[in-house]
Amino acid sequence: MIERCHLRESGDPVLNEAPMNTTRRPFSDLDRKAVNTIRLLAVDAVEKANSGHPGLPLGAAPMAYVLWSRHLRHSANHAQWLDRDRFVLSPGHGSALIYSLLHVFGYGVSIDDMKSFRQWGSKTPGHPEFGHTSGIEATTGPLGQGTANVVGMAVAERMLSHRFNREDHTVVDHFTYAIVSDGDLMEGISHEAAALAGHWKLGKLIYLYDANDICLDGPTCMAFTDDVRTRYESCGWHVLQVNDGNNDLDALDDAITQAKLETGRPSLIIVKTIIAFGAPKKAGTSGAHGAPLGAEEVRGLKQALGVDPDRIFAVDDDVAAHFAAIRQEGEAAFVAWERKHAAYAKSEPDLARQLDDVMAGRLPAHWDAALPVWKSTEKPVATRTASGKILNAIAAAVPEFIGGDADLSCSTKTSITGGGSFDGVTGSGRNIHYGVREHAMTAIQNGIAYHGGVRAFTSTFFVFSDYMRPAVRVAALSKLPTIYVWTHDSVAVGEDGPTHQPVEHLMALRVMPGLTLLRPADANETRAAWRVAMQSTHPVGLVLSRQDLPILKTEADVDAGVTRGAYVVAPGDDGIIIATGSEVSVAMEARKLLAERGMHVRVVSMPSWDLFEAQDPAYHEIVLPSAITRRVSVEAGATFGWQRFVGAKGRMLGIDHFGASAPGEIVLLKFGFTAERVVSLLADN
Repeated sequence: MIERCHLRESGDPVLNEAPMNTTRRPFSDLDRKAVNTIRLLAVDAVEKANSGHPGLPLGAAPMAYVLWSRHLRHSANHAQWLDRDRFVLSPGHGSALIYSLLHVFGYGVSIDDMKSFRQWGSKTPGHPEFGHTSGIEATTGPLGQGTANVVGMAVAERMLSHRFNREDHTVVDHFTYAIVSDGDLMEGISHEAAALAGHWKLGKLIYLYDANDICLDGPTCMAFTDDVRTRYESCGWHVLQVNDGNNDLDALDDAITQAKLETGRPSLIIVKTIIAFGAPKKAGTSGAHGAPLGAEEVRGLKQALGVDPDRIFAVDDDVAAHFAAIRQEGEAAFVAWERKHAAYAKSEPDLARQLDDVMAGRLPAHWDAALPVWKSTEKPVATRTASGKILNAIAAAVPEFIGGDADLSCSTKTSITGGGSFDGVTGSGRNIHYGVREHAMTAIQNGIAYHGGVRAFTSTFFVFSDYMRPAVRVAALSKLPTIYVWTHDSVAVGEDGPTHQPVEHLMALRVMPGLTLLRPADANETRAAWRVAMQSTHPVGLVLSRQDLPILKTEADVDAGVTRGAYVVAPGDDGIIIATGSEVSVAMEARKLLAERGMHVRVVSMPSWDLFEAQDPAYHEIVLPSAITRRVSVEAGATFGWQRFVGAKGRMLGIDHFGASAPGEIVLLKFGFTAERVVSLLADN
């Protein structure tokens, strides 16, 4: 039985808005044999692993083959070629499909790698992982992420083309493609991403939508009856449809050709397919979504496709030669681009050098020479305000540095002055207006980082990092150099109340592997935190205050101290107060009061737990001598986890409940964030 949904669709399929591609080589039996080779490599990998998702590769292999063999400009020998087309498989559970493609197109995925699918240490993990396997452009699997990642890639292409192309020299000019699924389009992030891509008119962005109407639990119509065509058209997309995506290679070719010709809008190609196409009993059923087909079903599938059922992981010589010839076309495209780049370098040597630098992630020399410095005699300043001045100094020295926000730049102080608003048609502008779309904003930022050549930060209130978290996690997993500017960092937000006052967020993000979190105590620590962020090769979050904070008076090297995660702001051996962010100034006030009692207490600023924990034990002992057991931690957030630094005899001042609506200074007072409270905790310890 085939479990199919009959979804609402507006209008007839659109396939003839542009002339047919009459110059192409006709599709042949060899092409269809190549498609089946891709299908069966994926099925054999899933069967060998006894784990995986065979349904998507069987249904989507034709669209992937047509795209990779006729349209995608790429070269396995030059996998990092900056002007290659980008391709992302957003439904990463169908990873066996992309590994099959990488094998036949020469990306170093061997048959042995296919046989090691989903096994320990293999190049072929259960979902594609960026940086792990050559040819994987993005980490996908959490559905919806890829739909936004490719928007970011298209944004980066537009920005780089604006900065580096010249009238006689076009060195950045490529398309971005994604295969997306029913599950991707159910996720809310896909709606956010589609709205932005259409608003920005990203005409070199193309989705191929594998519309097989099946999800893990059954037919999608149990929960998904959207009119997808109308949704995307309403967002400003060009929509096409292919009715037989399992067999009609010509229609797939025509649709992609037409999508490429439509440069004023992003394109969605709705490709109607049958999941697990060819499987005798499981085709069109949810049983083929996330489990191996089984030996009997695989035999029947191979027989239905005209393949010897006893052969596994097979690539016939004629198919191998066919793919080798296609690979030569990609190599020729790269060589042609190299000639263009050589002419460009001769005509525009400075720009060519800059292009090489930005794609390698190299910062300009002396990029941080003009970062502002604050004197302890200056008036207090909120770290969000200091950050705004710092990031503008960075922007003046680093042209590829751009920013974006969730409709909050006036509060987060993150607008690049004179940078203009991003224009998706021309690629101009350094300020991206994401609207109130934190999740898509972060995943689009990931796409910008995956692409390379542009260094992006995003900003919102710290409490809304919850909306960003899935994409932040993928950035950490992928080791992307993304920067998050999170302001309004504690209950000191004040009158907006507990809905806007972060409490558990610092701890929740500190436990995420691969994310560096910095909560600076004053303007100078904020400068040092930005320096860490700009030089990092993985994600960094800056957690900044709404309220003004005094400039710390310290003889310590603030930049070195922040780089190491913690440092001694004021010396003392009678006890230790460890604090972060705005509470460091409270700790300093408490130190003065304790000195009046004859206690000489050390104050330690600890802006980053993970940077401090990465230091050697000798430095830990310098900052937190083990002999000093009288300790108090002070942080306007959850206390969970502070035990590791205060020890069994230490005390913790924090907030393990939600906040309250009142002026910020009143909230802090009522919750005990005062110097007197710190004194009582330490003195009575």
